[in-house]
Amino acid sequence: MHNIVVLISGNGSNLQAIIDGCTNGIIKNSRVAAVISNKADAYGLKRAQLAKIDSLYIAATDYENRQDYDQALIEKIDAYQPDVIILAGFMRILSAKFVNHYQGRMLNIHPSLLPKYSGLNTHQRAMDAGDKEHGTSVHFVTEELDGGPVILQAKVPIFATDSVDEVIERVQQQEHNIYPLVTQWLLSQRLSMQNGHAVLDGNKLPPQGYAAQ
Repeated sequence: MHNIVVLISGNGSNLQAIIDGCTNGIIKNSRVAAVISNKADAYGLKRAQLAKIDSLYIAATDYENRQDYDQALIEKIDAYQPDVIILAGFMRILSAKFVNHYQGRMLNIHPSLLPKYSGLNTHQRAMDAGDKEHGTSVHFVTEELDGGPVILQAKVPIFATDSVDEVIERVQQQEHNIYPLVTQWLLSQRLSMQNGHAVLDGNKLPPQGYAAQ
């Protein structure tokens, strides 16, 4: 049985997709062993409790600096002997030590077609730029913020009449489809990170990853 640890800061809809993926067999022979949040009021903690998954809140204010916080986080995570770490809306910049500790087995999902629109407010930025398409990217986590090798992207259209909420909903539907899929690829050893590149079934993926429509 593979162990997955998920880090969150908010609603946890992608967490729910991972939980559901373990239940419905998209993610095989796996369980979410723990959910950890840096926000006490994150609804994702409630999702974990409803699914009878260990849920932990670790407050940054209890630690003097980012390095001390990340060390405490490592100790909590490693107690669950994780095979993969999933970032699902975890709104903290991670230290190099933390990233390197989980190199090649930590994934993040970002709501844009990377390398476009790293950082925050991606949906509004795409609309403000007049983009006709938008999307989401699953990537390996490296020291560069939102800069790790892209594994899989899913594209959605932006229509002239769209509100930002409509675009968000469209993107999130794709996120919930592709994040469990990539998690399964990694756990089944179809996917790895080699020399700074994402490799799937022995093939180095292009910079935009394996594109899904």
